[in-house]
Amino acid sequence: MPPTGEQFEIVSGDTRAVVTEVGAGLRSLTRAGRHYVETYDEDARPPRGAGAVLVPWPNRTAHGRWTWNGGPQQLPLTEAEAGNAIHGLLRHVLYTAGERSADAVTLHAVVPVQPGWPVPLDTSVRFAVSDEDGLTVTHTVRNVGTHAVPFGVGAHPYLRVGDVPTDDCTLTLAATSSLPLELGLPTGPAVPVAGELDLRGGRELAGMELDHAFGGAVPTDGDTLVRHRLEADGAGVELWADPEFGWVQVFTPDDHPGRGRAVAVEPMTCPPDALNSGTGLLTVGPGEEWSGRWGLRPF
Repeated sequence: MPPTGEQFEIVSGDTRAVVTEVGAGLRSLTRAGRHYVETYDEDARPPRGAGAVLVPWPNRTAHGRWTWNGGPQQLPLTEAEAGNAIHGLLRHVLYTAGERSADAVTLHAVVPVQPGWPVPLDTSVRFAVSDEDGLTVTHTVRNVGTHAVPFGVGAHPYLRVGDVPTDDCTLTLAATSSLPLELGLPTGPAVPVAGELDLRGGRELAGMELDHAFGGAVPTDGDTLVRHRLEADGAGVELWADPEFGWVQVFTPDDHPGRGRAVAVEPMTCPPDALNSGTGLLTVGPGEEWSGRWGLRPF
């Protein structure tokens, strides 16, 4: 068994994606053989969370502690060195394949009651490709418990424009604020973007070191979707999302296997430590369901 389990390939024309059984991760997205997300070998684990689904919260929860219905909760410290809980509870879970076709697959996993998480959630992720529209990812979360619970959803794709070096690409974000962070955790409220953190007009990534949470990502000019872009020489990939994905984490490590510098553009419904701040949290009551979409469109 490969480290990420079965590999689900979906194809439409020249557009192809590979999704993994473990964690429902996006391992590859190509059009006509050109890569639009950073990939990794089938016999490897995803480096730095590449392509991961982040449920029932994205990013970090400080010291893994939060409060639900007046009672303390203690999550496993999955970012052990820093002593935090990071990126939810499903990254290393075997998903079950549901509906499948040549161009789409739906994967299912349950977040059971466990230390630090008090209410069971039935989740699914549908990946669909279209040669015209690229990749569409639809997350669904259903409360199968007896009490309401807050949660968040995110994803962790590393974007790329074929073989163009990351430093030669321009990143544009539809974000109007940034959240001050120290060691990945908020130190104060979000502030308006300014200087090099104002990416609304696009900035070349050369010389930029980013591990920042951006907020206020909203549709503009009568649009109905949030849109971020990575491009070079007029070509690239657009990450679009429903308005509930009002946050985006941008991370630029310099040691991605086989590529060096890389850029993660992570759509999120809430910022780091939202289980404590309450900022951007969604809530589902017993029997209720939430669904939201994001996608990647090569251009």
